[in-house]
Amino acid sequence: MRRFAAGRAECVCGGDHYCLQPMRLLIAEDETIIRLDLRELLERAGFEICAEARDGLEAVELARKELPDLAILDVKMPRLDGIEAARRILEERPIPIVILTAYGQQELIARAVEAGVYGYLVKPFRETDLLPAIETARARHAELVALREEAESLAEALAARKLVERAKGLLMEKEKLSEQDAYARLRKASQLSGKPVRVVAEALIATFEGS
Repeated sequence: MRRFAAGRAECVCGGDHYCLQPMRLLIAEDETIIRLDLRELLERAGFEICAEARDGLEAVELARKELPDLAILDVKMPRLDGIEAARRILEERPIPIVILTAYGQQELIARAVEAGVYGYLVKPFRETDLLPAIETARARHAELVALREEAESLAEALAARKLVERAKGLLMEKEKLSEQDAYARLRKASQLSGKPVRVVAEALIATFEGS
């Protein structure tokens, strides 16, 4: 798996030739100052801001029109909140999504997970928080895409995603692995056994929790 500098995405230009292009991001935040600060930080990191929305409904419309590589949505916005906006965006075209949230909003994070969002940025955020949140969203989105290929529906893929998260957590706790290494172990076991990652995750959970 190739790794690139922040703000860059792989683009196939033809044949085996690869180039790097700026990732195109959609920002949705109803507070102008926060939105402008976020844009400045992202552009400094090498991202291209292809669209800015002031509410959730506009975010859905812009995502449909501009086809961003990733979206950053505030959780509380006029007309449509960030979670429902994320749900609608993901139904039309699955992309990594980062939710901007505040302290004490665990119930909203739970709703975001149900919608298929796995990247979070807590306000007030720092520049050093931004890239890790984006990378996490991209990595977990890639996992969901892989699970989606094994599942018959998005709902089934999201259910499998919960099992994988639980299995990864157990591996990280019991085997002292990083999140990336824990997922790599699940994928390898899936490939060797010829079984879906969901089945491997279920078996691992049963093993660890039954011991």
